[in-house]
Amino acid sequence: MTEILNEERFKIISDEDKAFLIAFDSAMNQLGYHYGNQIGSGYCWGKYMIIYRRIGVKNKKVYARIYIRDNSISLRLYFSKIQKHEKFIANAPNHINRVFVDDNGKCNHCNNEKDGKCKFRKTYSIDGHIIEKCNGETFVFNAPSLDKLNDYIELFSEFYPSRKRKVTE
Repeated sequence: MTEILNEERFKIISDEDKAFLIAFDSAMNQLGYHYGNQIGSGYCWGKYMIIYRRIGVKNKKVYARIYIRDNSISLRLYFSKIQKHEKFIANAPNHINRVFVDDNGKCNHCNNEKDGKCKFRKTYSIDGHIIEKCNGETFVFNAPSLDKLNDYIELFSEFYPSRKRKVTE
């Protein structure tokens, strides 16, 4: 990651954001996730994008993305079965809890509904409040910082616990 971030095209990234990217990458590698040494186009989300997938599996499921913009970065984590983690989310620090309970990504019941259901809607409750979010805009941490890295990794690990197999004798 360090070598890639030294490329001329990434001069737009601040030193603080580069430090976060390097530390996040290291933490994700330890958990078994990698970006494949490729930083691609960010399309409509930013100038560039880093995509994290599970190491050693054929499945192309995306677990995290980092959007690189001209003046900032954003971390987006991909979660399902939110309700199962209600207690963790309710007790998480505000900067973690907020992305689950604020109005960002609030579902507006667009035209994607079929028979009253939308495949993009995430519905769950936190502290008794029902929340509906559009999957296309959820769980984004704008301007993630190194001092909050452990909180992001703890959250990620809550949803994706380590799959290390126990060695039997």
